[in-house]
Amino acid sequence: MSDLIKIAIDAMGGDDSPRKIIDGIIFNHNKSKENFFLIFGNENEVNKYLKNKIDKKFYKIIHTDSFVKSTDSPLEGAKRGKNTSMWLAIESVKRKEADIVISAGNTGALLVISKLNLKMIENIDKPALSALWPNKKGMSVVLDLGANIECSSKNLVDFSIMGASLYKSLYPNDKPNVALLNIGSEELKGNDIIKETFQLLNEKISNDFNFSGYIEGNQLMNGEVNVIVSDGFTGNVALKTAEGTANFITSELKKALTGNLIGKISSLLNFFNLKKFKKRLDPRLYNGAIFIGLDSPVVKSHGGTDFIGFANSLDVCNKIVKGDLIKKIKYNI
Repeated sequence: MSDLIKIAIDAMGGDDSPRKIIDGIIFNHNKSKENFFLIFGNENEVNKYLKNKIDKKFYKIIHTDSFVKSTDSPLEGAKRGKNTSMWLAIESVKRKEADIVISAGNTGALLVISKLNLKMIENIDKPALSALWPNKKGMSVVLDLGANIECSSKNLVDFSIMGASLYKSLYPNDKPNVALLNIGSEELKGNDIIKETFQLLNEKISNDFNFSGYIEGNQLMNGEVNVIVSDGFTGNVALKTAEGTANFITSELKKALTGNLIGKISSLLNFFNLKKFKKRLDPRLYNGAIFIGLDSPVVKSHGGTDFIGFANSLDVCNKIVKGDLIKKIKYNI
């Protein structure tokens, strides 16, 4: 079983854990037998939901009663000590017992504990929080989504390289187009940092990505750009706006198609198209944000997702390891 990808899992993080986490593991395992799961959490609770639904050669439970609470501040989460399920899961990656770590728990605590345990990749100053977004032609990588409120031009160049490396890990046959999120497409638009970053990327020759200049918020989903780069403040606002817009569209459409007889008839006639539309906007399909810049990959699953969303984030873990993300970043930096 040495060829299996070893995923360290904080089983106690996020809503409805560990049930959701274990159900996600089972769902993922039933689709693919490529992963070995190191499950950190309360053994009795984990076994309650696991119930021998997976062959024991595909998992190991590491017992702990301690876990980071969703209400903890990042510092409080770290101060809970080295016996929490989150800390132990991250530490297993540090010790090379696992290839990658994932948690649906407290985002701030996950970042702090990861930085306490894992080294930065050489020549990278700050890790970034990245995620996958749907677009008209497929998927985009967007970063930073909140790890760094303020960034220098060097940070943004690093994010561009790391984002392109992540995209290549997930989609090895494609060469990504990288763009900076800005308030306009003209060279003179934006603050001094983003204009300086534009110049640095414009002069940079890379075999791994094409630099496409600036992209505006209304172009994020057009599919012309695969890697979208910003500071954490701007990226987080863009993320929350996109999520809110998607939720608004789906809820309003549902109201319109179920509110009266004509709407109900219309929804029946367009059943398959509506199902396809709903699936395209299903956030569970894009679950799994990635902290990149550390010398081991750390994945953050949305705390409120269900077991299908968590199972999809395990797919992301698998692709990151198979795509040699860390090796790609080190080579490109």
